[in-house]
Amino acid sequence: MPLAPTGEARAESACEDIRLSRPVPFVLQITLHRPQARNALRTQTLREIAAALTAAAADDDMRAVVLTGGDTVFAAGADIGELAAHDAVSILTDARPALWQAIRQFPKPLIGAVNGFCLGGGNELALHCDVLIAGETARFGQPEVNLGIIPGAGGTQRLTHALGKSDAMRLVLSGAFLDARTAFARGLVSEVCPPELTVERAVALAAAIAAKPPLAVRLAKEAVLKAFEVGLDQGLAFERRAFCQLFATEDRREGLAAFTEKRRPAFRGR
Repeated sequence: MPLAPTGEARAESACEDIRLSRPVPFVLQITLHRPQARNALRTQTLREIAAALTAAAADDDMRAVVLTGGDTVFAAGADIGELAAHDAVSILTDARPALWQAIRQFPKPLIGAVNGFCLGGGNELALHCDVLIAGETARFGQPEVNLGIIPGAGGTQRLTHALGKSDAMRLVLSGAFLDARTAFARGLVSEVCPPELTVERAVALAAAIAAKPPLAVRLAKEAVLKAFEVGLDQGLAFERRAFCQLFATEDRREGLAAFTEKRRPAFRGR
């Protein structure tokens, strides 16, 4: 999956539903691009996102990823036509769960930049991001109940972790939306900014993270995620193991030397 050079807005690739670019060194930007369908997430869209993230995970020149959508719609949800074609048997062999798993397992920082509607599967995609930057127009929600179904890609679980039981229940049971400022107040997003600055702010954060030692960043992400996956004792044990492992890295030695010598460190991911 070839990528455009730094600064080029659109990558020439085989992708149909996303655009790939390198806005700054060490950062990949994935932009959802199905404007005619309001960026609805069909299987092809998820397949392309998963493939792009898998390639970025194996590329040492990619240290962070920004995921964004359109100016007025991040992603309006799953592709309803595609879902409607399933029955109770075919949905059990649907390819989508494996693609969601590939997205969930991406080991490097994933920064979401959300403008406009971020609903259903689109909200679940945003919830897979490690940090969310929201434009003031952003609206988050899980309106699947209006279609006689429920979130199927982690919405019930991730929203509960992010918002707590009461707010998660309100959104999932009623299909109500959460505006950007409320999402910020409740801890769903880390920053709210003017819509025209959303991607810029996400790229700036990704660039700042990409300048850090890659192995430490990777283990730090995994350690934070453990807080949602295991008990406190197991989480603390993982943190300690990761802390000790990093003492064997060249980047740890470079970081300490640079601090002592009052110079900028040159991290190599080793």
